[in-house]
Formats: sequence, structure tokens, C-alpha cells
Amino acid sequence: MGKEEGGLLLKDYKPVPLLKRPAHIPEQAKFPVIDAHNHLFGDLAPETLLAVMDAVGVRTFVNVTGNTSLPFDEKGYTIQRREIDIFLRDYVRAYPGRFAALTMSEFAQWGDFVLLKDDHFAERTIQKLEEDVAKGALGLKVTKELGLQFRDREGRMIPVDDERLFPIWRRAGELKVPVLIHVSDPWGFFLPVDAHNEHYLNLHEFPGWSFYGSHFSKQELLDQRDRVIARHPETTFFLPHVANNPEDLESVSRLLDRYPNVVIDFSARIDELGRQPYSARDFLIAYQDRVLFASDMPVSVEMYRCYFRFLETRDEYFDYPDYMGRWGYSRWGIHGLYLPDEVLRKIYYENAVRVFPALG
Repeated sequence: MGKEEGGLLLKDYKPVPLLKRPAHIPEQAKFPVIDAHNHLFGDLAPETLLAVMDAVGVRTFVNVTGNTSLPFDEKGYTIQRREIDIFLRDYVRAYPGRFAALTMSEFAQWGDFVLLKDDHFAERTIQKLEEDVAKGALGLKVTKELGLQFRDREGRMIPVDDERLFPIWRRAGELKVPVLIHVSDPWGFFLPVDAHNEHYLNLHEFPGWSFYGSHFSKQELLDQRDRVIARHPETTFFLPHVANNPEDLESVSRLLDRYPNVVIDFSARIDELGRQPYSARDFLIAYQDRVLFASDMPVSVEMYRCYFRFLETRDEYFDYPDYMGRWGYSRWGIHGLYLPDEVLRKIYYENAVRVFPALG
């Protein structure tokens, strides 16, 4: 990454597009919005969140890590530990209809990444899940550490389809709550970090995001996830980030066709969809009943309006926030999909109400 005299580092190259096209940035979404997948980035107070939500037309904010902190503090973004009882009290009950939460139950464990320390993990997880659902949690969230970092007491990597976890998925189905399960990451995160990797700059800045050489390949992880879905047809699986395969929409289409118990969101992936606008528009129209609006980004007026611009307008080649919610780090411009109103209505809120009936 060195540079010659007078040269420019690749990481500093952020050209300003000279393309002149009109911008049509919606101040508010056409319909009420349920952000079905987000976190308390920076531990924002409810009043702070509500000010942004009211400005852009977001009706409900779903905190999918309602009882835990996430183990990173990159670029100043931290998620403080907040027990679900406190979140339900200070957000959900204090502002009816505006906030909701999922629980991570016993999956909210990091440190040494030894998840199955004994033979009672599933039993404890189910007990905590039942308790949190009784308190008001709307579902179970499982992070990508399953399959990538969580191990058992013998030090073996736990596959996503480990049968020791099956009672958990089965019980979620019996409780009629969805399992939001994040499996793997973008394809580039599993490839060599070299000149051919389109995620090179992100991986150079955040080397911990690279899973090249992991115990399981990305495809193996997706196959493990799909076997879990197939074995639990009575459980709804909520797959974020376009089922973590937005680079291959045909594959996601086959997944949705094969498993009626799957719904997806496009959180933090409008960059992927926006560079293939024809295919993405066709896909979202075809699967309009299976897609939930979600951002998974630090809350701001600008972030939400960018998502609305992407969904509602015909604008061409505009900037988008990156994974950390920052601007000016775009790898390419994205294009608006100008979705029909009936599709927008379903994606913005109707599908979320079907998956999470309490949001109705």
C-alpha cells in the first residue's frame, strides 16, 4: 500500500462522479415502515431514535439484539449491554408500537467462543427463550459466530446443522416465533484478500472480517443452514442480508421456492442489489411477500432516506452508506428500483406484521 512521490494510496482514492442526473430523495417513505432488523448502535436513547424515525416515517424499530452487547467497537460504534427486561421497559413499554426486540437467549456468549460447554446448552437456551418471549421478545436471533467461531467443549467447530441444537429450532416453531439466523458473510470475505477481491479495502481496514481459510467454506455454511431449514418446516427462518447471498439472486430464488418457511431482508445489502437493478427489481416483485424492510445500520435521517430512494425512485448511480453507516466509501454507485406501490406496502410493513403478529 505504499506510494511513490506524488502518488495516491488506493484507500484514499474516492473519486467524485461527474455524472449529472437529478436526485429525488424522499423525505419520508410512501408507507409506514417497520425496520425489522437493527441494533442500538451507540446505545441511543429512545428519544433520539424517535426523532429520526418520526422525521422519515419509520413506525417501528426492531432491536434484534435486545438482550446483549455485540463484541466490537470499530470506528466508535459500540452496542452497550442492555438486558432485555430494561429494553422492554425503557423502549417497548414506554413507547407502545414504536419499538420491539428479539432475544439471543444463550447464544449471547463470546469470550472464548466455547458455546457447548456441557450437555445442557439447548435446554438452557429454550428456557431463556421461553422466558423472554413471555416478557415480550418477538423472536430468536443467532449471529454468524455459529459455524465460524463457536466450538464445543472438545474444541470442535460447531456446524450450523449440529443436531444438538435441533431442539431449539423446534421449540421456536412451537412458540410461533421466527429464528433470525445470520449464516456466513459476503462471498469476498471468504476469498483471498488480494487485488482480485472486490472487498479488498474493507478487509484491509477490518482484517477481522476475513474468513478466508475458515473451518467451513461459505458454501458449506449455506448448505448447513439449508439443511436446518429443511428439517424444521414448522419453524419460520428469517434470513438477513438477502439470505447472505445477494451476489447470486438466482440461488436465493431457488431457496425461497424450495422452503416456504423462509423470509429474508436486504439489510446492509442495497449496495449489492443496487448494482443489479433490473434483476433486483424483478426479484423483489416476484418475492414481494417474502421480503422485509431492514437496515442494520446506525440510525440517521440520511441512511433511511437513501433506502427509500433506492426502493421508490428511478434515480441512477447514487451513493450509499457502507456497513458501518459511513458515507464516501462506496465501491460503486447504485440505482433505484422504483417498485410498485403494492410491493412497497408489503416490504415496508405488511410482511413484517405477518412474521411478527404483535407488530400489528
